[in-house]
Amino acid sequence: MPAFRITPLARRSAIAALTAAALTLFVAATPAKPPLWSANISTSSIGAHIVGNPKAKVKLVEYFSYTCSHCADFAKLGSAPLKTQYIDKGLVLFEYRNLVRDPVDMTAALLARCGPVGAFAGNHEAIFAAQPVWLNKVVKASDAQKESWYQGDTSARARKIAADVGLSALMQKRGYSAAEVNACLDSEVAQAEVTGMTNIGLSADHVRGTPTFFVNGHDVEVTAWSALKTKLDAALKGS
Repeated sequence: MPAFRITPLARRSAIAALTAAALTLFVAATPAKPPLWSANISTSSIGAHIVGNPKAKVKLVEYFSYTCSHCADFAKLGSAPLKTQYIDKGLVLFEYRNLVRDPVDMTAALLARCGPVGAFAGNHEAIFAAQPVWLNKVVKASDAQKESWYQGDTSARARKIAADVGLSALMQKRGYSAAEVNACLDSEVAQAEVTGMTNIGLSADHVRGTPTFFVNGHDVEVTAWSALKTKLDAALKGS
């Protein structure tokens, strides 16, 4: 009787089958990672964007203005560590609230709300990251341009400002069409929400500048990320 021989093709097929089986067992044995809490995004009854674990021990509220340089500094230095060290871990629930100071700020606030709820954080950070560029155009605008920014209704003002300072172009680079950008600027619902938040900040929460941070309902009277981090750590420890 001739000896049984395994052909090279059969050997390769057997190895491939064993490898696939081993990988299947490995995947099955590896526990799935829980979703990061920063993916949990919603809006409040007043239209503010809320990110994180609804049952987090610490509730953080930021009142901010897009024309505020200190707010841009916080977005640059604080956004990433706040997300990875506190929000993603379910320790902090973060709420973004607008406090609009001028028509330029209103324009940026309306554009940040473009797209689905989940797009807000990216829009927010992109607008702040580009603040030195578009805010410089605000400063260098002619008197005639600036005068036109105060003429007409909110939509007309916002469209003019967005075109003049490059905010429309910024949003189009993020994938929004010109029609979508205009729709965001024309949204009466968004305009009302941003105005309402501003009024709540000024009248109910007595905010007098931006950024202003509330930790578990208390104004912590700090503006820099390093100081806010200390306040968050203290709140998490219960002190």
